[in-house]
Amino acid sequence: MNFGDFLMQNLHQFWQLTGFYNSTWENFVMLAVGLFFIWLAIKKDFEPMLLVPIGFGILIGNVPFNTMAGLEIGIYEEGSVLNILYNGVSAGWYPPLIFLGIGAMTDFSALIANPKLMLIGAAAQFGIFGAYMVALLLGFSPDQAGAIAIIGGADGPTAIFISSKLAPNLMGAIAVSAYSYMALVPVIQPPLMKLFTTKKERQIKMKPARAVSQNEKIIFPIVGMLLTCFVVPSGLPLLGMLFFGNLLRESGVTTRLAKTASNALTDIVTILLGMTVGASTQASQFLTAQTIGIFALGFMAFVIASSSGVLFVKLFNLVLPESKKINPLIGNAGVSAVPMSARISNNLGLQYDPSNYLLMHAMGPNVAGVIGSAVAAGVLLGFLA
Repeated sequence: MNFGDFLMQNLHQFWQLTGFYNSTWENFVMLAVGLFFIWLAIKKDFEPMLLVPIGFGILIGNVPFNTMAGLEIGIYEEGSVLNILYNGVSAGWYPPLIFLGIGAMTDFSALIANPKLMLIGAAAQFGIFGAYMVALLLGFSPDQAGAIAIIGGADGPTAIFISSKLAPNLMGAIAVSAYSYMALVPVIQPPLMKLFTTKKERQIKMKPARAVSQNEKIIFPIVGMLLTCFVVPSGLPLLGMLFFGNLLRESGVTTRLAKTASNALTDIVTILLGMTVGASTQASQFLTAQTIGIFALGFMAFVIASSSGVLFVKLFNLVLPESKKINPLIGNAGVSAVPMSARISNNLGLQYDPSNYLLMHAMGPNVAGVIGSAVAAGVLLGFLA
């Protein structure tokens, strides 16, 4: 073989290894989705901490390559770097660490001061169980239906944790769906809140919450962990880490640990989680009719959850005295999107009365939603695992 033939053979071999040669139209569709996520994060400021890693992860996961070449670069190729990082998702390591950070940065004072707000967080979980029943009717297996339904809690880490246990093959679609709807909370929730409330209801002013003592703040995570985990032991990995993180915050003697958990550790895990979840959306695994069904069911679950919280407050107000009525605009905050949902409650309230600040009141059902979605996940896991 002369040098020219040798060179042409090597060039041809190189060409067969390039992304241009191995690309399909599905790859370009997913690359467009990844770019859209990045655009939403940067230009529209929709949850950039989530959508930038996920969007770029989608780009990484959809660069086409020859799977027969044995390069060990794909996220589903055993032993590749991406596959090793993805173990944190597939084995469910990352979500409990995220919950540790959430607990360390969350102030439960609003919920402690007004425990009845816990009921709003519980009501919002109707979205999860409603979507579960619909998913069963559509032909999904009980395990798959449970994993899909948890999207209604608007809690990405919980969705990943449950899908890793119940439906690993659907994890990419479920995770991207959950994080997408979390990012779109400012778009989806306000129309629902306006639809189900009157102008008079939106102007209800709530009394300032009572002051919460330091002892109450310390006791709450201990009692909260014991009560919830005795009821649903299967939720221990999430609930245990959530309340542990909160105890680090409130104890007053572990400030360094609380700062590490809420800042550096959470940031590192969020980067790895977002990027690997995005990379798991390889076109061959992701672009299916089943994925479209998951996104549709996830949207339905989120709409039901947001609406249930608002409608529950309206119903609850029927039995509350005039002086203790709750503004139904905080009902949307019963989902687990902290603190986005609470901010939306506050912003919408200010539109109808510039002196009506609802943020602290909305944080009660918002943090209750975090606990509620983890409890709901524990219930599903206990019955289905």
